[in-house]
Amino acid sequence: MSTVQHVRVEARRSVTVNGVEISPAAIAAETQNHPAETPEAARDAAARALVVRELLLQEARRIGLAAEPQADDEGRRETDDEALIRAVLEREVRTPEADEPSCRRYYENNLARFTSPDIYEAAHILLSVAPDDKDDYAAAVREAETMIALIAERPERFGQFARERSACPSAAEGGNLGQLTRGQTVPEFETFLFALEDGQLCSVPVKTRYGVHVLRLDRKIAGRTLPFEAVKDRIAAYLADASWRRAASQYVRILAGRAEIMGVEIEKAEGALVQ
Repeated sequence: MSTVQHVRVEARRSVTVNGVEISPAAIAAETQNHPAETPEAARDAAARALVVRELLLQEARRIGLAAEPQADDEGRRETDDEALIRAVLEREVRTPEADEPSCRRYYENNLARFTSPDIYEAAHILLSVAPDDKDDYAAAVREAETMIALIAERPERFGQFARERSACPSAAEGGNLGQLTRGQTVPEFETFLFALEDGQLCSVPVKTRYGVHVLRLDRKIAGRTLPFEAVKDRIAAYLADASWRRAASQYVRILAGRAEIMGVEIEKAEGALVQ
């Protein structure tokens, strides 16, 4: 769990929640579930998760909850503690379902999230050479420049050069790369590709880590915005989950504000949040 923010584990102090100790061994075991840039950050995250867990378990027991462990779709069964935590959150954290106006507002404000990616139909000729081989790289650039000049005069020569000189498997197809979307090629290649117009030959060699390219964009197919009806259920689920996470975070902060926690500093819930 990661609902509580602003937690710092104080070094060399035991961690307790209302007098119940969270042992250093338990924190060490939990640390493997919280990868971080430093061991200290991983330990802090582990301690935070265990403090939240203990807060929820204590509250479940205080109000006398009982819960039968359940299994998920893959047959993994909850522990008794996991069942209690689920039960207390189900009882205490209630959020309204996202209505259609809310979903539609989210859709209209985030249209880019619901637009299919642009598709680029492109062809290239790859002169394979290592960038750190300066002489060979410079020769490849000059050869690409010559090809570009010749292709500009006679566009039909692109396929011929690709079959004869390209080091890419696409050579057999006259350099045709098929349909590409953002992220499928290296950034330095995409910088030039995305700037071209339909049918345009790039006027300069494209230099990448793989060598030097002669590049042509045959066609760009603009992305299509998905209709609201096709995504409204996904939006509703997303908004409901976001709302629940905010409410759960608030609930845990309230529990923390009422608890005596040692060895960990936790930002207290604001008074207005306490009901």
